[in-house]
Amino acid sequence: MRAKLTYALTAAVLVVYFVLVGSRGLLLIETGTPLTVTFGVAVLILPVIGVWFLWKNTQFVRKANALAAELEAEGGLPVDELKRTPSGRIDRDSADAVFAQRKAETEAAPEDWRTWFRLAVAYHDARDTPRARKAMQRAIALHEGRQIEAA
Repeated sequence: MRAKLTYALTAAVLVVYFVLVGSRGLLLIETGTPLTVTFGVAVLILPVIGVWFLWKNTQFVRKANALAAELEAEGGLPVDELKRTPSGRIDRDSADAVFAQRKAETEAAPEDWRTWFRLAVAYHDARDTPRARKAMQRAIALHEGRQIEAA
């Protein structure tokens, strides 16, 4: 719940920022000189890119959460079997061992979105966020029945 609240707050702050930046871009365009119009258009591009990124990220999070809920209903969510340091951080060797197991499961069933979901969790636990995201994107694509390119 805390993660959802943090995400919503961050998204709201970004939207306010995009509106402020966009309004400044419009003010520059309204000035009417070729230089300010050029700067105004350039400034308007930033909020457009930001809104697109925020939208794509929100879609990704919603789809990943839907997969987690479906997997939980099936009783297939990965069990947290990781060892932790006294400070609560995941032990790297423990994460690597679980990762090896998840990778083998995924190689045995490469067309099953569930194995890719669990692999994404293992990548995340091993602090490899880019690969975790790619594995989750593959799980989402498989779940939706979309064709995906080989990694």
